[in-house]
Amino acid sequence: MVSARSVAVRARSGNVTRRLLTGLAAAALASATALTPSTAHATPPAHSAAVPAHALTGYWQNFNNGATVQKLKDVDDAYDIIAVAFADATGQPGAVTFSLDPAVGYASADDFKADIKAKQAAGKSVVVSVGGEKGTVSVNDEASAKNFADSINKLMDEYGFNGVDIDLENGLNSTYMAQALKAVHAAHSDVVVTMAPQTVDMQSPQNEYFKTALAIKDFLTVVNMQYYNSGSMNGCDGKVYAQGSVDFLTGLACIQLEGGLDPSQVGIGVPASSRAAGGGYVAPSVVNAALDCLTQGSNCGSFKPSKTYPGLRGAMTWSTNWDASNGNEFAGQVGSHVHALP
Repeated sequence: MVSARSVAVRARSGNVTRRLLTGLAAAALASATALTPSTAHATPPAHSAAVPAHALTGYWQNFNNGATVQKLKDVDDAYDIIAVAFADATGQPGAVTFSLDPAVGYASADDFKADIKAKQAAGKSVVVSVGGEKGTVSVNDEASAKNFADSINKLMDEYGFNGVDIDLENGLNSTYMAQALKAVHAAHSDVVVTMAPQTVDMQSPQNEYFKTALAIKDFLTVVNMQYYNSGSMNGCDGKVYAQGSVDFLTGLACIQLEGGLDPSQVGIGVPASSRAAGGGYVAPSVVNAALDCLTQGSNCGSFKPSKTYPGLRGAMTWSTNWDASNGNEFAGQVGSHVHALP
């Protein structure tokens, strides 16, 4: 995540509320691009309830890097969206696959699928995340876009994932990634699509990540930008803000909010503890102050947005595992604050 989600992650190879279309599946297919996924459904499978208006997102680690090892069922109930990290590249350009790391402790894939269903029964969404700092998935032409869409659709059908998280940190082509995601949406009209760009990727609507988000705005769930491992960045007022401050969170969120995304498509992504990232960790109280500033105009630092965004989606953390290692502080404090937003 800017250089990684965390120092430990470097060691691995690593508005819309979710829309339920009211038309026929054929209408969803017609709205997509020329890509036609081979796994399209006449009736998208029903997985879980819609993502709540204010949601907490957490990444679940399918590996052991020193944080608390969890099964999905162990993830704190405060998390509304759980991003399973990560899908892996295959030998086919754009295609991804997923397999459980034995270190996580599942006896079988069926046990993992059962945990996904249990989370969904509790109203949660579970998505498969693509990328990470060392993710090598590349979607840069028609063929790789189709391969990406087909493989994501297959994983959604096989595991019951609600959707996909885009966490590609080594380049992204907005034209073909948007095509791929539209093809996924055509096959699963209730798909949950989340994104976790680095701060530099969202400095301008002309950047490829930002352009991708805008291209799928009709069904994009949330962009949880990584407000860490980045150093200082420009805010929407043109001033430079240092990471680790409330102004960094609010001043950079403002770029997305004023750059075309709906407030419901903007979330604040931060590390769950100082061990989870190389820099940019802030206490839960700072995240909550930023949420108050953006949604209500209170508890701001030196930067105060010219207007409020009460529909702001919420917050994200890397990771549920590091949060568990830290006593689930993020889930308890930020999660309760997100869910209490008006």
